[in-house]
Amino acid sequence: MNILAMDLGKSKTVFCEYNSNNGEYEFGKTKTTPQQIHDMIVEHSPDRVVFEICTIAGWVYDIAKLLEVEVEVANVNHEAWRWKNVKRKNDRDDALKLAKLSAMNQLPTVHVPKREVRQKRAFIQYRHKLVRRRTQIKNTIRAILDKQGLAIPKGKNGWTQACLQWLDGQSLALDKVSIEDMWRGQLWMELKMLESVSKAVKEIEHKLDNLAKPDEQIKRLETIAGVGPRLAEAIVAFLDEPQRFASGKQVGSYVGLTPKQYQSGQMDSQGRISRHGNKLLRHLLVEISWISLRYNPWARQTYQRLLRGSPSRKNIAIVGLARKLLVRCWAMLRDEQPWRNLVVVVEKVA
Repeated sequence: MNILAMDLGKSKTVFCEYNSNNGEYEFGKTKTTPQQIHDMIVEHSPDRVVFEICTIAGWVYDIAKLLEVEVEVANVNHEAWRWKNVKRKNDRDDALKLAKLSAMNQLPTVHVPKREVRQKRAFIQYRHKLVRRRTQIKNTIRAILDKQGLAIPKGKNGWTQACLQWLDGQSLALDKVSIEDMWRGQLWMELKMLESVSKAVKEIEHKLDNLAKPDEQIKRLETIAGVGPRLAEAIVAFLDEPQRFASGKQVGSYVGLTPKQYQSGQMDSQGRISRHGNKLLRHLLVEISWISLRYNPWARQTYQRLLRGSPSRKNIAIVGLARKLLVRCWAMLRDEQPWRNLVVVVEKVA
């Protein structure tokens, strides 16, 4: 088999043409542009193209699939792809290692979704970044007020229309502030940015809501009490093809909600969750799990069972609930079934 392994860079790509039959190989390099990558694949006519997952992996994958070439995209977070105790590491070594692991069918790979799914994932992630930016601005505003001995109510109560009007009254445009009141100019700038980012978040959410209207998978997940459009659209987008997961354990591992394990001899212990996986989806699942305790009887019962009557296990219980919620969502998508509220009724014996 002729394998073309590429170490993709922003401006330059180093490639290794590897013959798995005799182990011979040779290196080359080209510019990292769609046309150059296309021409390189056509020139070498490989049986398989291999490269690492990265920000530009999507369009490279599309080019290779369009040329009807088998593609493997390496998972760089996997243990097999981590460089340990090596004296040398360069682009050629990366490309050769990719080729050799692929030739032995031992390359840990990742699923690459279709272009439209990748675009939606990026849009969801962009919204999340804007929400984080909005939170940072709010924290900056609170810090400005703290330095002046002022304060607004904690939590959401600090951002009501009445509070925003009060903040606006405390601020001054930069051309109007004196040296003694520079903080008012800072506050004015932060309020402008807060308004702009908040407007952008609303527009993006409006677009996501319109995209979700014809999507039966999102509608199916929204039947779960406590699960809103933001979590439903994220699960659908990031799980993509539910059938690619063989078990609920694989789904939990994909999001990083499974515990770390250390086994040696008679020792077999489990630690905290791995956190190796989709950080955004993990964050949303934990956040919604807390909210669902108010609306979902199944979630409340599952949480209490995982809590085991110990308040110190709150975080453990909520993470366990998040994992179970994710697995149930995956099963609903896989089987195309609606939510079933499985609550065990315990009768008290007189």
